[in-house]
Amino acid sequence: MILAILKMIGCLALLMFGMKTMSEGLQKLTGGHLRTVLGTMTKHRVGGLLTGTFVTAAVQSSTATTVMTVSFVNAGLLTLKQAIPVIMGANIGTTATAWIMSIFGFQFNMSSVVWPFFGLGIVLTYVRKNSVKSFGEFVFGFAFMFLGLTTLRENAVAMDLSHNQTIIDFFASTGGWGIFSTLLFLLLGGILTMCVQSSAAIMAITLILCSSGVLPIYQGIALVMGENIGTTVTSNLAALSASTQARRAALAHMLFNVFGVVWILIVFNPFVNMVCHVVGFDPTFVPQTQEEIAQASVRVTYALSGFHTAFNLCNVLLLIWFIKPMEKLICKIIKDKDDGEDFKIQFISAGLMSTAELSLFEARQEISLFVEKTEKMFHMVPDLLKIKDENEFNKLFEHIEKYESISDSFEVEIANYLNQVSAGRLSPASKMALQSMMKEISEIESIGDACFNMARVIRRKFQGEEDFTEEQYSHIDQMIKLCNDALAHMVAVVEDVPLANAPDALKFEYLINDFRKTLKEKNVEDINAQRYSYQIGVHYMDIINDCEKLGDYVVNVVEAHVNHRLSK
Repeated sequence: MILAILKMIGCLALLMFGMKTMSEGLQKLTGGHLRTVLGTMTKHRVGGLLTGTFVTAAVQSSTATTVMTVSFVNAGLLTLKQAIPVIMGANIGTTATAWIMSIFGFQFNMSSVVWPFFGLGIVLTYVRKNSVKSFGEFVFGFAFMFLGLTTLRENAVAMDLSHNQTIIDFFASTGGWGIFSTLLFLLLGGILTMCVQSSAAIMAITLILCSSGVLPIYQGIALVMGENIGTTVTSNLAALSASTQARRAALAHMLFNVFGVVWILIVFNPFVNMVCHVVGFDPTFVPQTQEEIAQASVRVTYALSGFHTAFNLCNVLLLIWFIKPMEKLICKIIKDKDDGEDFKIQFISAGLMSTAELSLFEARQEISLFVEKTEKMFHMVPDLLKIKDENEFNKLFEHIEKYESISDSFEVEIANYLNQVSAGRLSPASKMALQSMMKEISEIESIGDACFNMARVIRRKFQGEEDFTEEQYSHIDQMIKLCNDALAHMVAVVEDVPLANAPDALKFEYLINDFRKTLKEKNVEDINAQRYSYQIGVHYMDIINDCEKLGDYVVNVVEAHVNHRLSK
């Protein structure tokens, strides 16, 4: 018995590995297109619903769809109101997995078919073209999924579960408690899904138990309901340390499923009976012949898959009209943080995503945020230069100092995240993109250092007795304007703004270098002419030199990002 259980766990691992590999392959193959679809087809609730449905059905992962949706919400490309229909659609799309298992895994014997798929998958993964490689991974994952499902079924048959008196007695004793039986199996389904981290795996076990005749349909459907809640608990736990918008999107997912379970419990038996009638399965019928048993074992899987689809469809039809009230409720439950600090990790705080490719997309979003906040830090420097009040000066300087410290943490956090991503399976293009990102964050952090160095020079000047001349202030303003233009251009390039031309970064650097050379020569003349002291000249040139270094870092960031573009 122990050996059989261990074999079942191994079969389940095969199934989960196949699902993950298949999903990763499809995301690598179509990830960029899917993100484009999600970003452009969600302006209306119906468009968002259909987009979430078809994208999830395509990649066989509601988690992947939800992650991309949350990323767009965080980036401001989608509002929470627009994201909710996509999440609803993802719940419908994920039901395709159960149908694939029911139709191909139970109606057809896939044991002899999967081996050619393994061979095809291996051949395709050795092709140099990335798209073909990704398709090979999908085929390989497809074969593994059905190998796991087939061996899981064969193992269940070998265990002869339908004649195992211990299991029969357990389900018989727990099945006569009415609504409490339903609640027990609902809870069990939720806990198992949280432990296994895969609703598809628990669905496969439920299909096998019901098809073998050992688990009654009503308890099996209660397990399916629990799976729906269990998968949302996982995402909510992962989002605890994430941004406000990420937690709101995860909560929307949970509220959607919890609401569905509540109303289904009210009409449980009539609803289940209706679904069974539609798929041609009679829950009260006791098959006698081998042919009747075989037909019943297939029909019961249709009933489970049909319930999963009908449950999510009806839930969507009920809630699609109340998106705005849902948004208001979620925003009341999870309020905006008012901690006075907006320079923090947002996209990668919940850990690695379901696939390495998606994790790179999250890191890309985080780098865009890093660039924006670093530009904001630079804008504080000229403000510091103009302040005359000591208390205000110290307050702003401390704010810049805090930004510099957080900038260092930002670099480390993103770098550690990218190092974790690099341990996963990445395409050659993604490996190049990862290296470019590492270069980008290093140079962005150097921009933060340059900003803080300028702030320290300004503080030393502020603590002294002398001030810059009007001409020096004018030259510093001109240099800061050049740096500001260079930074704005860098942000546009990093965020892939269509009109942002990467080579223009060199033009800004040439202007900054030429102006710095001119000011350096004039500074020597002015000191010799005793227009100001040597010390104030040092402070003046320190600021100019830091601006020139900043210009160099900007060019490095742009060049690294261009390499990232070329690797796509």
